[in-house]
Amino acid sequence: MADYKLEERFTEPPGWRWHRFKRDGRRLRFGTASPKNSIPDAIVVCLPGLSEFAEKYFETARDCLDKNLAFWVFDWMGQGKSDRYIKNSQKRHIRTYQRDVEDLHALVMDYIKHSAVHPDVGRIPMVMLAHSMGAHIGLHYLLKHPGSFECAAFTAPLLRLKVFDSIAAPIAKWIVGTKTFFSDTRYAPGFGNWRESIRTTPKLNFFSDDPARSAIHNAWCLTDPELQVGGITWGWLYETHRSCMALWKNNPLKLLDTHCIMALAGKEHFVSNRAIRKAASVMPNATLLEFPDSKHEILMEREEIRKVFINAFYDLIKERIIKRPETLKPF
Repeated sequence: MADYKLEERFTEPPGWRWHRFKRDGRRLRFGTASPKNSIPDAIVVCLPGLSEFAEKYFETARDCLDKNLAFWVFDWMGQGKSDRYIKNSQKRHIRTYQRDVEDLHALVMDYIKHSAVHPDVGRIPMVMLAHSMGAHIGLHYLLKHPGSFECAAFTAPLLRLKVFDSIAAPIAKWIVGTKTFFSDTRYAPGFGNWRESIRTTPKLNFFSDDPARSAIHNAWCLTDPELQVGGITWGWLYETHRSCMALWKNNPLKLLDTHCIMALAGKEHFVSNRAIRKAASVMPNATLLEFPDSKHEILMEREEIRKVFINAFYDLIKERIIKRPETLKPF
């Protein structure tokens, strides 16, 4: 892996399997692992953030397996080993987030639910674990399919882009929409093809302060260039802003009663912490966790930060699903 040497915890866990399926002519990939000799207490469905890929979550998969939880992780259209939107596969483009919601629903209904039934225990519950853009899609999914997940945990959920915090939403939509009309698939200002330096240059690394976990993204991208994704297009920026606005129009989050954790990073450069706090305040069963010393990728942060979130996530699962929490050890 070039100059990177990944520790065993960052590699495929035992029993890992890759899967692919087609939807509307598009190829989508996901990965799975289950406890070897027991029925899982729950199925964790992991939804990665922008430009991420399943390989990045092997450590989290191992954590879940150790706690008798099955683990599924999905590569969104446009990243990972799923199909890309346009000829230049480096450009992170999108057509509509509704398609991502529908892709997730196909994964849930056609694959996860079929494997989530056991003759001895019946239906095995699903738990959502989602980061940033994955959390954005996950929230839309929960609003459209209430009750489908027993509980959820979100790290740095994308409810508004930080760059638009000081601009009225309709004005921002008009500005970005006008530019998108002429430059839909062009890179947004300051973005280009994948570069290793984005995560190795201290002034550009807004992702994590943990040296080992910071190296995971580049290590896999250098080993397998198909995983590389560059910057966002104007089209992605417009659709993301429009989709964020939809989460606030008529305040649908007030009706989202799924028990969940909303975790925000104090050293955030990408998503709006103001929006996260507001969402947590209106959602009936949301718990807000703030990590003042964390950068954007909380699950890739230093152990003292990551462990607090992981333990809170597992406590939520114990509270909502597992009947005998006193017999279980923390992560």
